Amino acid sequence: MSQYLPEEEEAKIYLQRYILLRWIVVFSVTVLIIRLWYLQIIEGQELADFSMRNRVKETRIPAPRGLILDRDERVLVDNLPGFEVTITPQYASELEETAKYVGGILGIPSNAIVTKVKTGRKKNGPFRPVQIKDHLSRDELFRLMLKRFDHPGLEIRETIVRGYPLKENGAQLFGYVGEISKEQIPEYNAGRTLRERLQQGDVIGQTGIEKYLDDTIRGVDGASFMQVDARGREARSSTLRLLEAIERTQEAVPGQSVVLTIDRDVQEAAYKAMQGQPDKIGPRIGALVAIRPNGEVVAWANSPSYDPNEFSTGISPDIWKVLVNDPFQPLRNKVIQDHTPPGSTFKAIVALAALQEKLITPNTSYFCGGSLKFGRRAYHCWAEHGHGNVNLLEAIERSCDVFFYRVGMALGIDRIAKYAKALGLGDLTNIDTVGEVTGIIPTEEWKERRFGEAWQPGETLSNAIGQGFVLATPLQMAVAFSTIANEGGLYRPFLLKKILDQRSRETPLNNPHGPTLIRDLSTINPSQVVIDPENFRLVKEGLRRVSNGASGTARYWKIPGVEIAGKSGTVQLRSYAANEIFTKCDSRPLSHRHHGWFVGYAPAQNPVITVAMLAQHSCSGSSGAGPIVRDVIRAYIEKYHPEMIERKPSQKIIAPQPQPQLEPGLQGDED
Repeated sequence: MSQYLPEEEEAKIYLQRYILLRWIVVFSVTVLIIRLWYLQIIEGQELADFSMRNRVKETRIPAPRGLILDRDERVLVDNLPGFEVTITPQYASELEETAKYVGGILGIPSNAIVTKVKTGRKKNGPFRPVQIKDHLSRDELFRLMLKRFDHPGLEIRETIVRGYPLKENGAQLFGYVGEISKEQIPEYNAGRTLRERLQQGDVIGQTGIEKYLDDTIRGVDGASFMQVDARGREARSSTLRLLEAIERTQEAVPGQSVVLTIDRDVQEAAYKAMQGQPDKIGPRIGALVAIRPNGEVVAWANSPSYDPNEFSTGISPDIWKVLVNDPFQPLRNKVIQDHTPPGSTFKAIVALAALQEKLITPNTSYFCGGSLKFGRRAYHCWAEHGHGNVNLLEAIERSCDVFFYRVGMALGIDRIAKYAKALGLGDLTNIDTVGEVTGIIPTEEWKERRFGEAWQPGETLSNAIGQGFVLATPLQMAVAFSTIANEGGLYRPFLLKKILDQRSRETPLNNPHGPTLIRDLSTINPSQVVIDPENFRLVKEGLRRVSNGASGTARYWKIPGVEIAGKSGTVQLRSYAANEIFTKCDSRPLSHRHHGWFVGYAPAQNPVITVAMLAQHSCSGSSGAGPIVRDVIRAYIEKYHPEMIERKPSQKIIAPQPQPQLEPGLQGDED
């Protein structure tokens, strides 16, 4: 039996339900209003910007690096067009399929591409394109272009590739560029504005001038904005906000170009001379540098070398492995990083010291019988049977070791070091590049500090002829001999001549680069070493005889009409027993053969150029380095002072001099 409630009771029940429903509706509407207010007022601008970014894609505009030019503003390092492939995470709706397609063409695992895109999205946001590969080959570019519209977010962009027209020539000097590493990013971004900050994928100078002047050369990237649809493809609109976004486009600021002191003609002559010696050793292993009297570097060559274009386009693991495992270190800038004993070239400095200390005169003579007995040891001369009685000029001309053993003993190592350091050895030259080493000029205090041992008198003999602990780079030896040629003026060597703005005008900034006289040793100077000009002239006469005297060790390498002055040197890389000293150098394994030095300047009386050459494993300074130095000096003088060279009426090119025939038993060992 049904039981019915009175109408009043039933109304009360429905009233309670109505009140509850009303509050639910009021609460829901309130929440909705609050949410709409929050989205419209609080986050309205951010959401509008997000919506705009979903319609407007930002594209980075890479800034062209500044050019590197020679002294006549001819191109040494250039920019070339290239292409890269990117994926924008926001539009990559079919990322796995796109990664599979791109990876199949580029030879990259698809999962690696997916990971890279997701990492890029997390780090830089969904709208920043993620670079998959740059420097695409023509085949890769063509195949990717065929179906790029079938893959949302996939884009091919034009980029700039660094070009090195001289290839292997000057590679260590100019350096190369490469992607910035994770470790380098914090270092490079310190103190930079937001726009100037670098990120992974950016290219910077990694070595040489490219690294030293990276801030000047690199420039600042720009950004452009383009309206796109939901698949990331270009679209059109005239909305005001879109126009405002497009107006935010930032133009790329190109890097400044730099003009070096290098002369491209002399540079090419130097590298060609190092590569083209038709003898059994083949191309020279080593380094060469040529400088003017005021410190301007006009040529800088290393051999073996590498092609920096390989780095610009992404060096392959196989090529990199070959380079790093090469025993002759083609990546090494030997001009400033290979500090080796200077051999007999050091004798010019010892002669200056002894003359200034009044321990010898031009007429001082010693007898050379082929060796000097000191304690229990015999110190040999390079000439097995000796030179007989020789004075100072004859000792320099013939490179008599015994004469300089005696002079070195009279001086002592500390006085030798004092003059060597005054001429720039054992310290940085502060050249305009990176990676320079100091070399070593030993003293008694240095050995005690380094080895905890006292200096032994016998050690002075070896160091007096440029062996032992003495270490110098080719650039340091060029500076020292240029100072002798200048009769005391020591100039800082430099490479940077001027900086150009984007319109190829010299920048108005206070450029500290240029000729800088560090000290003049012919007068009072901070080094507290003063050398009488007459002593400079005496040593210069000895150096002139090296190339022009009847017994000069470099008498074979001449330029008609131009007298070269200089000094050859041969450096033993290991000790030999008495019965092995005079065996033929070229019969030994290549790694055991002596290094050869020649440092020369010309003309002998009024020098305009100084050239230093280290020819590693060439057996002799005379035949190993002498002809290369001669060829470079000739190339320079033919360009700048052709009137100096004597020619026959019908003669345009002087035939190269024949290789010297060295004394029996000493082949390759003559200084």
